[in-house]
Amino acid sequence: MFKALSDPTRRRVLQLLRERPMTAGELSDQFSVSKPTMSAHFSVLQEAGLIEAEKSGRMIIYRLKMSVLEDALLGFVQTLGSRMKARTRLAANRGVKRRRLKEA
Repeated sequence: MFKALSDPTRRRVLQLLRERPMTAGELSDQFSVSKPTMSAHFSVLQEAGLIEAEKSGRMIIYRLKMSVLEDALLGFVQTLGSRMKARTRLAANRGVKRRRLKEA
């Protein structure tokens, strides 16, 4: 499950599916990656037991399949990811300020 949650694209797929079931096409339209790449993400999420797929004619509809614990874990991972991004931006800003001071 940690592998499935380690990727930001897969976490975003889970967020979208929390709102409602969606087709593979609807989900893929939300990302700027190829359909085969999205298919690989869907496979990882299915293998982890986080989503399920139902074929309806020529469409595949994905649904979230999470327990309360998994839902809490997703929230934790998202929060951790946001904090890491904020720290990275802060460190980058500090580097820019130091360079400006040296130039002045």
